[in-house]
Amino acid sequence: METTYRITGMTCGHCEGAVKEELSALPEVKDVKVSAAEGTAVVTSEAALDDAAIRAAVDEAGYEVVTSD
Repeated sequence: METTYRITGMTCGHCEGAVKEELSALPEVKDVKVSAAEGTAVVTSEAALDDAAIRAAVDEAGYEVVTSD
């Protein structure tokens, strides 16, 4: 399952790394692709993810999820 999250505030590779690190730490997550240019994180998992956990992980990195597709 692949879910795209729109994230505000990312501007560089460091931002991408911080978001990827936090999201990758979630046990259900298999892969994460983050793009500061697009303002997105594409998260691959075997099952549906808890939106609150995703939001908390992104918040921990210092950014905010604004929508999910």
